[in-house]
Amino acid sequence: LIEMPIKKEMINGLKTVHGGVTFAFADSALAFSSNNSGDAAVALNCIINFTKAGKEGDTFRAESILVNETRKTAVYDIKITNQNEELIAKFVGTVYKINKKVIEL
Repeated sequence: LIEMPIKKEMINGLKTVHGGVTFAFADSALAFSSNNSGDAAVALNCIINFTKAGKEGDTFRAESILVNETRKTAVYDIKITNQNEELIAKFVGTVYKINKKVIEL
């Protein structure tokens, strides 16, 4: 589970959270989930469905669940909610395991 406060800089011309911000947040949850064992994985395919507009002052939460895993790939369901547990977006990410270790910075 990761969290992100929504700031003014993340808002678009419609006074809602820019879709790219929500996507990047979900993609970060995918990266943390798929690389947490120390074995590196990269995104192969990602799909997002936006269900509710976020706004400045919200706190987004991402919860990632491993759906399926093979020797070379894995699929994750990621749910983005706000502080009121309202669904903001549903993200599905498929990763490819690149047979390397995660590099610590």
